[in-house]
Amino acid sequence: MSTVIYPSPIFGPIHSRRLGISLGINLMPDDGKVCTFDCIYCECGYNKDFIPQHKRPSKEEVAKKLEEKLKEMHEEGVHPDVLTFAGNGEPTAHPDFEGIIEDTIALRDKYCPNAKVSVLSNATFCGKSAVFKALSKVDNNILKLDTVNATYINKVDRPTQPSYDVKQVIENIKAFQGHAIIQTMFMKGETEEGEDIDNTTEDFVKPWLEAVKYIAPSEVMVYTIDRETPDNKLQKASHEELDGIKERVIAMGIPCTASY
Repeated sequence: MSTVIYPSPIFGPIHSRRLGISLGINLMPDDGKVCTFDCIYCECGYNKDFIPQHKRPSKEEVAKKLEEKLKEMHEEGVHPDVLTFAGNGEPTAHPDFEGIIEDTIALRDKYCPNAKVSVLSNATFCGKSAVFKALSKVDNNILKLDTVNATYINKVDRPTQPSYDVKQVIENIKAFQGHAIIQTMFMKGETEEGEDIDNTTEDFVKPWLEAVKYIAPSEVMVYTIDRETPDNKLQKASHEELDGIKERVIAMGIPCTASY
């Protein structure tokens, strides 16, 4: 099992399959993982295997380090396409998330006004007022919805909150009134315990499409496994399967991209 634990609070820039030249902002500790999901496909590994000893970076530290990096890139003539909140866990779990977003937008406007601010989130905290307000301000509010099947979610995404309810999450995403990008992982194979995790079949795709239509996001991103996963029996969805799903989303009038 190979895993990636990202530096904090700033890492990169790296090239993102979906976003271009991305400067990463990691609001979690630099020595472990803190997430409200424990996905079997997470490149950062399982929560239990990477319990951090360090603290999260403070709001002030994030702003200081981000400004230092943006100054450095500006002097080198390198400009990011996007400032991306990602890393070792769920970024919206940071207690000062809203303030950090406001600081980041101000620094973006000063040093790289053409860059987009993106957040990769599993949507678990979208129902919180401060998180909702913050995500409403970013350019790319990218929210995970791998399926609408609760059994599958508990088997693959494995929420750490017993109160997680995918139906409520769908309502929370819909509340953005189109200012949301749905991101969905499609994959095949089985778990190390032998449980089937193929969500490319019609039993999964059709109700997912119905939820996407109901939410009416500005865009959908479908993707598949690209890096090593903690559960090593997982398999990539094929180009043909992703393209077929993409075309069905586009047929509903919603832009969609597929990353293989």
